[in-house]
Amino acid sequence: MSDEQRADGWRGRFGSKIGIWTLALEGIEIRQAMDQAKIVEKLGFDSLFFGEAYGREAFVNSTLLLGATSSLIIGTGIANIYARDAMAANAAARTINDAFPGRFIMGLGVSHLPLVERFRGHTYQNPIDTMSSYLEALDKATFMAKGPGDRPTRIIAALGPKMLELSREMADGAHPYLVTPAHTEMARKILGPDRLLVVEQAVALTNDRDEFLRRAHSHLEFYSGLPNYRNSWKRQGYSDEDFVRGGSERLKDALVTFGDEEAAGRMIQAHFDAGADQVLLQLLGEDMTKPPAEDWKRMSDYLQLTRH
Repeated sequence: MSDEQRADGWRGRFGSKIGIWTLALEGIEIRQAMDQAKIVEKLGFDSLFFGEAYGREAFVNSTLLLGATSSLIIGTGIANIYARDAMAANAAARTINDAFPGRFIMGLGVSHLPLVERFRGHTYQNPIDTMSSYLEALDKATFMAKGPGDRPTRIIAALGPKMLELSREMADGAHPYLVTPAHTEMARKILGPDRLLVVEQAVALTNDRDEFLRRAHSHLEFYSGLPNYRNSWKRQGYSDEDFVRGGSERLKDALVTFGDEEAAGRMIQAHFDAGADQVLLQLLGEDMTKPPAEDWKRMSDYLQLTRH
């Protein structure tokens, strides 16, 4: 199967074209997380993506969430390439893909220097060269278990032009995070029409400005200290004065949607108009450590996603 055919196949699977991105499942026990995945599926969202940092191992987590659901697409957003060598990642992803055909997206990323060096004890190296070598090793990895044999769909955490070009040349698409619709438009131009573009969009469903700023601050507090995101935001027109801890108010407004369901809907449409294949909503609840199930339902009802 060619990369173009694989991307087109995924586009056909995207029904509502709207998924959920969340870190909140790490704040509850795994069986509760599996129940929350069932809720996401029942509400009609296409997919559920999550990151990998200090918590559950990405491929084991994906398998458990896939097993708890029947049609939901599960994606790693992202699996850290420093966490396992390419042969292990290839074996894990192919095993999942064989067990749950057409329901797993392997999102890969180079992560960030503090997470790689301070917590994992590796040496953080040139992101483009490292990712390129890793993807080459994935393609060459030996996998002798019986099964269909086709590799799973893979997308890359890509922010800058060079990583987006690599997403076009060596993967099935890109998964930008903490970006604006203007970035989505730029990413689509670089990727061309034949690659998947799966973007994340944070939303705080509140009309209370102070509450919005509190949630946005909590969301951006960690990310605002990471150089990879700062460099991305500079390319998007922001400057050092926006990179205070938790982000300036201007940055908060750019990266987190403030308001009701209609405001969120307008931002979703802006990403689609800019070329996204799927938009992943990261709904920021009052407590970031708890799954925002009520907000998921609010958006599902507004978007009329619920399957009857």
